[in-house]
Amino acid sequence: MTRRPPRALLALAAAALATVSITVTVTVAAGHPAPVTVTLPTGGLPYQDPSLPVADRVNDLMSRMTLDDEIGQMTQAERSALNPQSDLATYRLGSVLSGGGSAPSPNTAQSWADMYDSFQRTALSTPLGIPMIYGVDAVHGHNNVYGATIFPHNIGLGATRDADLVQRIGRATAEEVSGTGIDWDFAPCLCVARDDRWGRTYESFGEVPSIPSAMTSIITGLQGTTLGGPASVLATAKHYVGDGGTTGGVNEGNTQLSEADLRAIHLPPFKAAVDRGVGAVMISYSSWNGVKMHGNHYLITDVLKGELGFSGFVVSDWAGIDQIDGQSGFSAADVDAAVNAGIDMVMVPTDYKGFINILRAEVNNGHIARSRIDDANRRILTKKFQLGLFEHPYTDRSYTATVGSADHRALARQAVRESQVLLKNAGGVLPLAKSAKVFVAGKSANDIGNQSGGWTITWQGGSGNTTPGTTVLQGIRNAVAGSGSVTYDRNGSGIDGSYTAAVAVIGETPYAEGQGDRPGGLGLDQEDLATLTRLRASGVPVVVVLVSGRPLDIAAQLPNWNALIAAWLPGTEGNGVADVLFGDYAPTGKLPMTWPRSTSQEPINDGDGQTPLFPLGYGLTYPGGGTTTPPTTTTTTPPPSSGCTADYTITGTWQGGFQAEVKVTNRGSTPMGAWAVSWTWPSGQAVTNVWNGMYSQSGTAVTVRNASWNGTVAPGASVTFGLTGTGSAEIPIVTCS
Repeated sequence: MTRRPPRALLALAAAALATVSITVTVTVAAGHPAPVTVTLPTGGLPYQDPSLPVADRVNDLMSRMTLDDEIGQMTQAERSALNPQSDLATYRLGSVLSGGGSAPSPNTAQSWADMYDSFQRTALSTPLGIPMIYGVDAVHGHNNVYGATIFPHNIGLGATRDADLVQRIGRATAEEVSGTGIDWDFAPCLCVARDDRWGRTYESFGEVPSIPSAMTSIITGLQGTTLGGPASVLATAKHYVGDGGTTGGVNEGNTQLSEADLRAIHLPPFKAAVDRGVGAVMISYSSWNGVKMHGNHYLITDVLKGELGFSGFVVSDWAGIDQIDGQSGFSAADVDAAVNAGIDMVMVPTDYKGFINILRAEVNNGHIARSRIDDANRRILTKKFQLGLFEHPYTDRSYTATVGSADHRALARQAVRESQVLLKNAGGVLPLAKSAKVFVAGKSANDIGNQSGGWTITWQGGSGNTTPGTTVLQGIRNAVAGSGSVTYDRNGSGIDGSYTAAVAVIGETPYAEGQGDRPGGLGLDQEDLATLTRLRASGVPVVVVLVSGRPLDIAAQLPNWNALIAAWLPGTEGNGVADVLFGDYAPTGKLPMTWPRSTSQEPINDGDGQTPLFPLGYGLTYPGGGTTTPPTTTTTTPPPSSGCTADYTITGTWQGGFQAEVKVTNRGSTPMGAWAVSWTWPSGQAVTNVWNGMYSQSGTAVTVRNASWNGTVAPGASVTFGLTGTGSAEIPIVTCS
């Protein structure tokens, strides 16, 4: 057997070979520092040869790495904590991140690019010249960057049911992110929000797994069809798994569910993300039945990496390992639990030195196997090679001008108008005529910060003129023409009966996780209620545009409103709201969440037997357009005296594709040990993804059988599986056996 030379000796050999150098010139814009020449290690080493397979390059590089090199690759630090910046090279750190609101000064795209290149030059100064990977939370556009295009938050995108649009948003975001040098996005959030009191509800595409599963199309937009192409940014599926199902909607709380329910509700979007080749998965702060996800070996290693076949790398959340033992800070036990559970890169934003020292000691004393360290590095380095960071480590400044570009803002405007959900339109007050005399009021009518929400420029977001964009008021003014007029007063003062209609833009002010939890209720605040009272007293029709990150408790006020539009958190392009108000585009949005009659119904979700104010999928449109409630026609096998039935429901459609859910019910008097559902499509559709089942397809004939864990069904009980497919959404005749 051939012995592998000691890693330290190989590293010294690599350093010696590095005396041969290549020159890289970093191009910068006029008025900025002169081009910088840096020396990178070379010498014809295999890992530096882009013609070799990635696996071969990874193996060669790892054979040259010391334990300290490998531990460094597993460590991620916040940019502001790197003091001095040379620590990035000294400790061989594999990654840097910007937390919410962590930005260079001035906060411009050019400054971001300059900052990124500076960090990358430091990373490449090490003997092996391994590039860093830089991560940000670009969760609705490149939202940390002043002037970037801010798209609607995920809850609004879920209302569009337009997976193609969401993929294009992913692509636009990737271009803006790439233009600032960044190569890793901590998005998308694939949580299935089951309690609207949770402060991260707006980060969820919807309350049922079919909606976020379809919206994993954003991953293809971010990464491209393969990593390493133009403006290819590593995507991250987060937060694995169950963060939207915590008891009481408590942030970082405890999700108390059976494994079958966890798999049926919260796991499917992650399977869809893995099937799309997502590069990274971020672990949730939350617990599952009392066990912190950051230390859950079964769900991270056995299910995610094993059963789902995830080949990328797993990253912790911000200081997430600190919480495993319930004590402040992280201990050796926390590090052991996290790394042995399967976390590959650890986000230790400030105490990276302490983490490195503990991890080294835990490997040396045998508490963490070297093979686990090797596995983590192989996963991380594979993505770095696939992204092309070794060949193109610096900012591609051809994309810098795309930040906040007109094309991207036009796309965002389309997303805004598609996300609007018309919930009430008494007497056909909408659409408004462009010649109307309109009175506009409300704290969010002329506030770009309110309409953008949290994770905008800063972590929690903020009210006011936080970033360039078009407010809803400006959009209304842009829409009104001819003899029409617009009068605005935030509080509704000055209105009289001469106006055609009053538009009240009200709702929530910005928040993010933690501060956004609302266990005490989801009602409107006193300012909103007072504004509405003034408008109502005038006698003119009142149109409410609700700017919020979730459904609110409005049932008591709704009878006094002539029309209601859920605008969600639309971002910087308020023209899209006006497009729908004035009928340039009919509303097509559908509720991605069940809307409660009162907060006391929370949690309320589709199929739980409660009577909502508006059901999941509800949405009106203007006369002549019908309603946009999703198709509900199902085909059910005739109930036999024993055996099972299958109900097939189309739950969403988009250009070229659709999503369906099938409920399998045991109609017999004894437990059912297995099931299979079969059908033949009439027009050649093809299955692209199935969750909660295993499928086969031959031509147009499809069979879905139970997974290993959901085959046993008690008498009268039901299980569900879902699928996405290409082609038209037609309802087949299904059989169950």
